[in-house]
Amino acid sequence: MKIKCPLLLIMLVISSLVAAQNAAPLFQIKGVLLDSLTQEGEPYATIKIVKKEAPAHALKMLVTDMKGKFQEKIPGTGNFVMTISSIGRNTIVKDFTVKAGEKVVDFGTLYITDASNELGQVEVVAQKPLVKADIDKIEYNVQDDPDSKSNSVLEMLRKVPLVTVDGEDNIKVNGSSSFKVYVNGKPNNMMSNNPTEVLKSMPANSIKHIEVITNPGPKYDAEGVGGILNIVTIGSGLEGYTATFSGNVSNMGAGGGLFGTVKSGKLTVSARYNYNYNDRPRSYSGGNRRTVGDITEGSSDLDYDGSSKGHGSFQSGSMEASYEIDTLRLVSMSFGLWGGGNNSTSINNTLATVPGTSNELYRYVSDGRSKSSWYSIDGGVDYQRMFHVKDRMFTLSYKINTSPQTSDSYSTYNDMHAATDWEDFLKRLYDLNNDGSQNTTEHTFQADYTTPIGKIHTLEAGAKYILRDNSSEDDRYERQIGTTGDYVLDEEHSSHYKHQNDILAAYMGYGLRVKKISGRLGVRYEHTKQEVKYLLGRGDDFNKNFDDVVPSASIGYKLTDMSNLRFGYNMRIYRPGIWYLNPYLNDSNPTNISQGNSHLDSEKSHSFNLSYSNFTQKFNINLSARYSFTNNSIEQVTEQVKDTEIEGLQNPTGKEVLYSTYQNIGKSRNASLSGYVNWNATSNTRIYANLYGNYTYMEGANGLKNDGWNLFAYGGAQQSLPHDWRISLNIYGQTPWIMLQGKGSSFFDYGLSVNKSFLNKRLTLSAFASNFFKKYTSPTSSIEGVGFTQDSWNRYTRQRFGVSVSYRIGELKASVKKAARTISNDDVKSGGGEGGGGGE
Repeated sequence: MKIKCPLLLIMLVISSLVAAQNAAPLFQIKGVLLDSLTQEGEPYATIKIVKKEAPAHALKMLVTDMKGKFQEKIPGTGNFVMTISSIGRNTIVKDFTVKAGEKVVDFGTLYITDASNELGQVEVVAQKPLVKADIDKIEYNVQDDPDSKSNSVLEMLRKVPLVTVDGEDNIKVNGSSSFKVYVNGKPNNMMSNNPTEVLKSMPANSIKHIEVITNPGPKYDAEGVGGILNIVTIGSGLEGYTATFSGNVSNMGAGGGLFGTVKSGKLTVSARYNYNYNDRPRSYSGGNRRTVGDITEGSSDLDYDGSSKGHGSFQSGSMEASYEIDTLRLVSMSFGLWGGGNNSTSINNTLATVPGTSNELYRYVSDGRSKSSWYSIDGGVDYQRMFHVKDRMFTLSYKINTSPQTSDSYSTYNDMHAATDWEDFLKRLYDLNNDGSQNTTEHTFQADYTTPIGKIHTLEAGAKYILRDNSSEDDRYERQIGTTGDYVLDEEHSSHYKHQNDILAAYMGYGLRVKKISGRLGVRYEHTKQEVKYLLGRGDDFNKNFDDVVPSASIGYKLTDMSNLRFGYNMRIYRPGIWYLNPYLNDSNPTNISQGNSHLDSEKSHSFNLSYSNFTQKFNINLSARYSFTNNSIEQVTEQVKDTEIEGLQNPTGKEVLYSTYQNIGKSRNASLSGYVNWNATSNTRIYANLYGNYTYMEGANGLKNDGWNLFAYGGAQQSLPHDWRISLNIYGQTPWIMLQGKGSSFFDYGLSVNKSFLNKRLTLSAFASNFFKKYTSPTSSIEGVGFTQDSWNRYTRQRFGVSVSYRIGELKASVKKAARTISNDDVKSGGGEGGGGGE
């Protein structure tokens, strides 16, 4: 026994060594598969590896990932054949040989082409996934959605996961109205400040895809509670001889656009331009304010109603160029222009009565007219230096941006009647001309460096300096009611001030990718220096500095080749923008007075998110759960007070009015669950839904509290028909949304579109209609405050119908090269215009 055991052990060891020597060696194949036209990664393509002498026996079967990348270990040496196939595409066949000791076969970049031209009488239809998910963002492919031929960008946003657009076209990202808008990876201040107006006017056929960046890492500025919307335009660098012309006409207006690209040697230039004219039908509004609790001699109940009509225009243009100095160095440049203007007229009736009775206290009629303009003009240059070490990169960037806005409004009063003890109150009224202008000019310098460490680690670091100069001039001119003389400047109630804002930031991030796990950790430091100077009107100069350390983390796990799980945490800060800070006292409506607050502090918010996604050719699903909280959010607070308590108000009378301003008094807790589902029932039929459920709890000043649920749902179907016909049907709606002092209105909308392609899909005609059974929609809202309740209603048309056309010539071949890192300024809280504009 003592002899047999050692002999047996020796035999086992020898057998193991022989087996190990005879085992087939492993080598790795890798590469990336791209669409030959769009340069996008081709997802879910099937890859088959066989020995050349045994083509019927597959050694390995694999699929490309969402970006078209593939990587796998294969046993053996000798002659092999790789076959790549995808529905509706030409098959790629590659013969290759692996010698003994060879470890890696790198196929580099492969291009797959559309098989439609070679199929003859056989038609193969494939539907690309409209949604892609990454560790920190979700992407919606607008260009491949047939509805983009006739819709605006705002209408397409209703389909984008984690985004909601309510019945009054208010946009929220991750349940928050505080978000930033980028265009082609660069921030756009005008869009962030006026997202509804801009995106409503922008045709979707100029958009390639929309990214929702849900968990911004340390390289992004620390601003933006909901996240970042990055709008990538068609022609953001497509190369080759190509030009596209488009036009549209509807009951709301008309527009058109063009895009073109030229290339000469190492220089590539692309440019596009869009113009839209909007003619809004007359809309109606009204409401009432009721006094509750103690009733004094200054109390009143109000009833008001009115109507308005307007028209406006929107235009946008951009130009991009790149120059390849050599294979490692690249210079890219960009220029963009976005903006438009509006003109409107209105008439409003106001009636005040003794609370709880019909006894009249006063009444008047006001006529208004206004015009406004808003633009964003920016330019930038990026220098990118690559190295022989793969993925090591250094970039230097500079950007300049200016965002001028103007407004000029007139209010005149007539048919005025008042009880004796309210005559002084109406004497505060003057015919007014409010002439306002705001501008933000900023210069940004940035440096970024990223390098791999080994095969699984990545480090990134960078620094940024922003010099931002905000200015605001709101001039108020008055004249006596009923006269026709000149308006006289009222310096006491005008406001001129400058707000200088310098930001120094530095960040460091770490990335890890091990097999199925990927993760990111980062920290960002920002020092903010603010200096406010008042040049005209009331206000005290002040300086304020902020120092913030902002961490972020995310981790992803690849469950299968088609599905992944992601978890993230981030902290965000929110600096009040010029609209919130402007202390201009807007008392053009004597019963509803508002102003900004120049002493606001920045907010801080924390959020946690968990998401799951699974994307296949048949079925796509993305589920996201999120929890966030903020303890000092900036909230608009409306109170009913005696006008003698409002500092700076001209000729107060002691009567009660509504006074609105902003304060850092908000506490909010927000839990949400969103889901996107897409089912390709057949190769010609797509059924989809975008759902968002949210529970909100808010606290404010004076013991104000509110909480409640809100549900948004968007669903529809698209059907491809023979001879290049397509039809789409969409329905969407929302339950009442929650505010600190009340709630908004529910809504339900629907739309239908039909389009037909001609000339090998170069010419597309579309017809569209929405809400065609009901001309007007009537949303309502209500707020409650100390001593009052207020109900408001609007009545306006959302009925829309029209036709559009687009025509393309030339072919697209490759992408204009662009720096992988560039400037992204997203550090200012966006929002409203209610607190300050003297021109409102």
